[in-house]
Amino acid sequence: MVFSKSTKNRLKIFSLVTIATSLIFFFIYNNLQKNVVYFYAPQDIKNLTDTPSNKIRLGGLVKEGSLKKNNNIYFFIITDLKNEIFVEYNGLLPNLFIEGKSAVIEGVLKDKKYFIASTILAKHDENYMPPEVANSLKKNKLNK
Repeated sequence: MVFSKSTKNRLKIFSLVTIATSLIFFFIYNNLQKNVVYFYAPQDIKNLTDTPSNKIRLGGLVKEGSLKKNNNIYFFIITDLKNEIFVEYNGLLPNLFIEGKSAVIEGVLKDKKYFIASTILAKHDENYMPPEVANSLKKNKLNK
């Protein structure tokens, strides 16, 4: 099979574009996989078969009377009214972080009952509750 010079040039350009596009998609996919942070409620963590080793978000209510401070380390419990997870956080608490209110925290799960938080997300007013947390709480209120 004999190709003309212009056909060879078009085939080379098409091959280069295909390879470049494939590389770009590979790098984007790989980067997204490393940076995706999944959201869990305490019930979801209880039902996990394997403890995730990467960073996750945990949401629920801060249990009343559970907030303790030791130097600059805070200990508290996140609950969905059925399941509880102990949380350790080293840092300053946001002003909107209050016992009995919802919170979303980001960090690493040590085991199914202990979470080490690196960030507390509180970019909402005291009346707002993330939809995932609200759904989890509604589900657990109905199942009591």
